[in-house]
Amino acid sequence: MSDRKKRKTINGTVTSRSGDKSVKVTYDYKIRHALYHKEIKQKTVVHAHDEANECGVGDRVVIMETRPMSKLKRFRVVEVLQKAQVIG
Repeated sequence: MSDRKKRKTINGTVTSRSGDKSVKVTYDYKIRHALYHKEIKQKTVVHAHDEANECGVGDRVVIMETRPMSKLKRFRVVEVLQKAQVIG
């Protein structure tokens, strides 16, 4: 099995187009509180490389770990699962 297959992939939503070939992706997850055992929703924002500039705000995407591409970018967009609906 190739090493590329072992890289972490995450489903998330594009929240910002932060420059040429760059997007911010937010993904949500739940954790259980240690004492009260209630599920708590949390989110993380990561910067991702979008080589084709095909993502827009609101799109559902799959991102994958990659080598560091800049100071903050450690992920790249693999595919767009669902395009955001355009109103108007």
